[in-house]
Amino acid sequence: MAIFSVYVVNKAGGLIYQWDSYSPRAEAEKTFSYPLDLLLKLHDERVLVAFGQRDGIRVGHAVLAINGMDVNGKYTADGKEVLEYLGNSANYPVSIRFGRPRLTSNEKLMLASMFHSLFAIGSQLSPEQGSSGIEMLETDTFKLHCFQTLTGIKFVVLADPRQAGIDSLLRKIYEIYSDFALKNPFYSLEMPISGLANILENGRTLSLEMGTDPGSNAVSSAPLYISQSYVLLCTGLFMEEASLAML
Repeated sequence: MAIFSVYVVNKAGGLIYQWDSYSPRAEAEKTFSYPLDLLLKLHDERVLVAFGQRDGIRVGHAVLAINGMDVNGKYTADGKEVLEYLGNSANYPVSIRFGRPRLTSNEKLMLASMFHSLFAIGSQLSPEQGSSGIEMLETDTFKLHCFQTLTGIKFVVLADPRQAGIDSLLRKIYEIYSDFALKNPFYSLEMPISGLANILENGRTLSLEMGTDPGSNAVSSAPLYISQSYVLLCTGLFMEEASLAML
């Protein structure tokens, strides 16, 4: 099942929950000798390519890993600054992996707020009274599906354009949110939820009735049938660590 991201947004535009299962495909790794024939710059705590497109490396791509070790923003795995490390000839030859910058927590909060505003604008622009707002946005590489509840909570799923059955998935996530978050006496309404991400990762061993992996990039045009195992998997989105021992 090609599901890229799930967002849950409250009626004020705040981000309640966000989950990613998408690994960027456009990544390029290359071994360089000194001096580095790319111009790198620091932007928003990330090291980006400013000039020198080549071999799949594009302007705007970020440094994701050095010698197979993931970087953390502008720092290498051992705490050194990336630009300083790459400026030292003693560290060459060096293998660098470039790719699209990963969204930060602040950027995810901003995107949730922006979509909330676009949803409201779409409702106001509609020539019909009582418009439901944006339900789907389609691009070449993904579709954005949105389901808004009567209380204003928005459930947003980003999926492959060819993936069918997303409406059923949105309503199932809403059902799980209602059962495992709203009925939790320790949960404050519309506040962020710390889901158990490891449950989603371990969910690769579980299967849907349609026979696809919830974390894979496989595409299915068949209707999406939610199995009991996937329902148990999705509860990890909305469970506090020990508050609800339902699994």
